[in-house]
Amino acid sequence: MPSPAARTALAVTAARTASLVAAGLAALTLVSACGSGDDSAPTTTTTAASNETTVPVSAVTTQVLDPGVEPREKVTFHPATNVPQHVLLTTTSKVYQQIDDQAQQDFSTPDLGMPLTATVNGGQHDPASAVDLTLGTLTTPDARLQDALKVSDGSKAGLTITPSGSVTALRITPAPDSKDIARSAIEQAFYQAVYRTVAFPDAEIGVGAVWTVAQQVTSGIALNQVTTATLKARDGDRLTVEVSVNQTPASKVWDLPGEAGTLNIDTYVMAGTGTLVLDLSSPLPVDGTVNVGGEQTYSDPNSTTRLRQATSSQVKWASR
Repeated sequence: MPSPAARTALAVTAARTASLVAAGLAALTLVSACGSGDDSAPTTTTTAASNETTVPVSAVTTQVLDPGVEPREKVTFHPATNVPQHVLLTTTSKVYQQIDDQAQQDFSTPDLGMPLTATVNGGQHDPASAVDLTLGTLTTPDARLQDALKVSDGSKAGLTITPSGSVTALRITPAPDSKDIARSAIEQAFYQAVYRTVAFPDAEIGVGAVWTVAQQVTSGIALNQVTTATLKARDGDRLTVEVSVNQTPASKVWDLPGEAGTLNIDTYVMAGTGTLVLDLSSPLPVDGTVNVGGEQTYSDPNSTTRLRQATSSQVKWASR
């Protein structure tokens, strides 16, 4: 049997996992969804003076598999400055965990609806766009979280987005009176969304083009995420992109939090699909949904104890 410390670590990890999303990405308390198979939020830095939380976002690399048909051109975002974009970001995360023959535990996090107003600062020809985000009235079916969210209206966030569409930085500034449970939910939603975005390659492409976007996601376990994107349609600045997401662990061993030991990663499946509609004159997706889910099994190298998890998450965008 695992040590009490290891069992405690498993329980804590699952709880944190729930706070995040998953996605194959799951993330944010920032709740670290260690071992959830989701995009859990990584370690963050908070500036005491501003109450701003900075979340690291890993770099992406792209590779063109098929350039598509003519006409082809390099796809770059060119959002106008000081022109607000209004969208609704909705995230869901389901996490179920079972240790040996114990009863299955539900560590899912409540659905969250987050109205966003995005405004780009800086010139249109800057190498990266600084996007300011203001949160509207957040909603959730969970009564406890909804009560905590009441004082979070007006919270702010920020993204740095390159012309290719990749996010290089995420900043979150909760309203002064925000409660921890609300901050965690907001951070998780943003982190989940960031790792469901699409970056375009530094090459000329046309309709039918296929390319990969690779980056590492840290969710307790270091995960290699590869998103395969296909340009299905284009009408001027409006592009429809289908995505297929796949995550694999960078190692076969999971180091438990708190130096509580290790677990072997016996199986790890995390994949999903979706469609995003992008407007090159706007910083955020204007429509679309991406669903990711899978199952993972872990074992204690010093006993027969096994941990099983089933996770799923959804990121949905809609103009408003």
